[in-house]
Amino acid sequence: MVCQIHSLNNHPQLLHKRTCFSFRPNPRTTLFSTHNNLNDEQVSTATVKQTQIQKSDVYNVKFKTLSACKLGISRYPDFDYNAEGGVGSATATRISKTDSDDEFSVVFDVKELYIPPLSSATTKFLGLPLPPFLKIDIVPESFQGKINQQSGKVDLKFRARFCFSFGSIYKAPPLLVETVLTSEESNGKIRGGKGERLDKNGLCRLVGVATVDPINDVFMDTFLSLPTECLAVMSAVISFSTTAYIVK
Repeated sequence: MVCQIHSLNNHPQLLHKRTCFSFRPNPRTTLFSTHNNLNDEQVSTATVKQTQIQKSDVYNVKFKTLSACKLGISRYPDFDYNAEGGVGSATATRISKTDSDDEFSVVFDVKELYIPPLSSATTKFLGLPLPPFLKIDIVPESFQGKINQQSGKVDLKFRARFCFSFGSIYKAPPLLVETVLTSEESNGKIRGGKGERLDKNGLCRLVGVATVDPINDVFMDTFLSLPTECLAVMSAVISFSTTAYIVK
């Protein structure tokens, strides 16, 4: 062992070469690592851009009904209806976007959609409140369609059951009403109305005419002259959230 050490000491240049070679870095390894980091950054940037694009296509929509509404059926005068307090929420998915078109497909959650009933507190007929015992509950079954933010045009298919009751004495079978609530014109044979498109504040007036079929109830069929038409005039505010959903 002593001889080997002595031999190395007699050749200092050899010892120096071995030491320098063992600590020399590998340039190929460093270059490969830098290339991988650039790839990771490119993938990360592409992912962020894709998420931002997706986020701008799906929005949350809020729907609120206002006081200046009307409901009419058959040839009777219209009911003056204060629907203030009605609320709903929907998911809106962009269908198309151009300089002249920005249309969304909108689907409301009917479980959370609330429209106030017609009662003495909300409704007047010929200037007088409805009798305290008369109540008409509105039970939505479907509410969906298209909204164009660029033009303000609204077309929403609405289906609901209207349930008449006279206190605890009488409850009629529900009337099924199905129509398109539109910001344009809606006309039937004996009923009709004209809506108003969304303005910059989200205010609009939606109208819809529907045919109401008989319900096999002698009193209601006779009293309302079923089959007949009904008219709905709904003043509302429709607002899109400023923050979009993230699509996963």
